[in-house]
Amino acid sequence: MTARRTPVAAFAMRPDLPEQLFGADELAALARVADIDTGLTITDFGTAPAALLDAVEVLITGWGAPRIGAAELERMPRLRAIVHAAGTVKGHIDDAVWERGLLVTSAASANAYPVAEYTLAMILLAGKRVPDYIRGYAADPSAYAQEPDPAIGNFGRTVGIVGASRVGRRVIELLQPFDIDVLLYDPYLAPGDPVLRSAQPVSLDELFDRSTIVSVHAPLLPETIGMIGAAQLDLLPDGATLINTARAPIVDQEALTAAVRDRGLRAVLDVTDPEPLPAGHPLRTFPGVVLTPHVAGALGTELRRLGECALHEVERFSAGEPAEHPVTKEALTAVA
Repeated sequence: MTARRTPVAAFAMRPDLPEQLFGADELAALARVADIDTGLTITDFGTAPAALLDAVEVLITGWGAPRIGAAELERMPRLRAIVHAAGTVKGHIDDAVWERGLLVTSAASANAYPVAEYTLAMILLAGKRVPDYIRGYAADPSAYAQEPDPAIGNFGRTVGIVGASRVGRRVIELLQPFDIDVLLYDPYLAPGDPVLRSAQPVSLDELFDRSTIVSVHAPLLPETIGMIGAAQLDLLPDGATLINTARAPIVDQEALTAAVRDRGLRAVLDVTDPEPLPAGHPLRTFPGVVLTPHVAGALGTELRRLGECALHEVERFSAGEPAEHPVTKEALTAVA
């Protein structure tokens, strides 16, 4: 086994983030496995202490991290690892990082938990038509005095999951205790993928044709922009629900607006284009639509899970062990 060593590390992120990501115990644990000034956060490599950049071996990055390209790497000759305490690294990693062969890790798996929990909640609430009640019951209780729609309920409901991403897989896992049939569309699924024990693989059109609730968890790639359009939405029964916690451009927003307006389709959208929607946009007024301000991902106490993930990666690096959640340049072409 490789001997444990103490690498020089530094935070590179928004200055308020370290104390949200790491509690006192986590900061102490980090200081035991890395030589780090936990009170210093790099927000601009151009103004960071030259001595620190010359010595740093591990950068712990997060939201607001300055971009790392060839010029920055020249100032950090000893840098060997970038441990990202958030999801995607696309926003701050240049090709020069891959060309130099640095280790890059991500906390995307940790961030999948709150997104999946939000999605599970919305699926169950949508099945009970709770979003409708939230908007309408307070305004006019008499409108809900009659017997409820016999289609309401989650027993035997069919839910379609678009994308076997980290979040999509976690949602499928969370749905297992419920009497819900799960369909899954992902063109990259291997025949023996373990997720297929819990979900039936189908084509995209079949998923929309058979589901009454569809949740989107595909990555935003050139080929997924507008992947869900009028043709797919027309396959959903009237009153079905589309949930999107992924990226707004995956769904044709104009087609979705028309489907909500013309057929009573319901939508739960944590992402829109633009974000937020402008005043007067129809999706802000339709009774079948729930809009939330991009809150599905890690917030508040959930940030500690991202910090724990980053801490564990630094511990593994210090011990000479392989990373648990490495990111490669090739993998970035198929993830959010």
